[in-house]
Amino acid sequence: MNGETGVLPVGTRVVTRSVLHTPAQIVLHPAGTLGVVVRAPTAAPHTYRVQFPDGSEHSFLRRQLSLHREQGNLVAPQSSDLWAQVQLRVVVGSRAFGLDTDTSDTDRRGFWLPTAAQHWALWGVPEQLENEETQETYWELQKFLTLALKANPNILEVLYSPLVEHATPLAEELLAMRSAFLSTLVYQTYNSYVMGQFKRLEADLRNHGEIRWKHAMHLLRLLLSGLSVLQEGEVLVHVGEHRSTLLAVKRGEVPWDELNAWRLDLHRQMAAAVQTTRLPERPDAARVNAFLIRARTAMLEHP
Repeated sequence: MNGETGVLPVGTRVVTRSVLHTPAQIVLHPAGTLGVVVRAPTAAPHTYRVQFPDGSEHSFLRRQLSLHREQGNLVAPQSSDLWAQVQLRVVVGSRAFGLDTDTSDTDRRGFWLPTAAQHWALWGVPEQLENEETQETYWELQKFLTLALKANPNILEVLYSPLVEHATPLAEELLAMRSAFLSTLVYQTYNSYVMGQFKRLEADLRNHGEIRWKHAMHLLRLLLSGLSVLQEGEVLVHVGEHRSTLLAVKRGEVPWDELNAWRLDLHRQMAAAVQTTRLPERPDAARVNAFLIRARTAMLEHP
């Protein structure tokens, strides 16, 4: 249960945020008193019954309680501006794919690199920075590199997005060596994800008579991209000549049998391509690791 949003179940250990007084203003329990939820609310106003170590019970609103397990969490100083360390920002999603419409969002992705002081600080650094309001996500460099080495499609699309909005010299260095991440692992990761997702679509069609056509479109686009990696050694981000057909899939205008046949044909093409591709079996992890060490070293003297 994540603190502020869900209902806390019975048995949750909580800590009071304010002093509990009697009507005569005598302190019954100071702020910070540990208690256990013995009755959870089922409807507004979401009042909890909490039992304290002395056996007494009192009622509280959710905003008057904190989770005990969160009390020991370290909180980084507000002055630690991690967002200032974003090194690469690109546009991904439908706008980068060439599948955008007038109502499409603009999704931005990239990576960030903490200074040595931020990285070594007691409270550590998050694996990614996210802003749901602006549709932005930035992975910490090591996480970003690790996912890319595993041929994660989302990360490879960041490296090959044609819409680069911000790139520091460090990011430009990484983009110049992006082919180091490509390997025949793409055949496994792309195929595996699409096969699993299509099984779900088939179940939806069988059980509900409807599927998420937009999702089907993106799965086909993913196979086209994976095929491009194996055949051309490049991650296809903009769909080019496939735009109109893919948008027809999104609108539900392509019959299921037809789009499924297209999917199966792409699987077969990928199986043939992996046998003749020039890509190595594994990415160049040593080269990527050397880049990471250089990047970390460069941040030693960064204020």
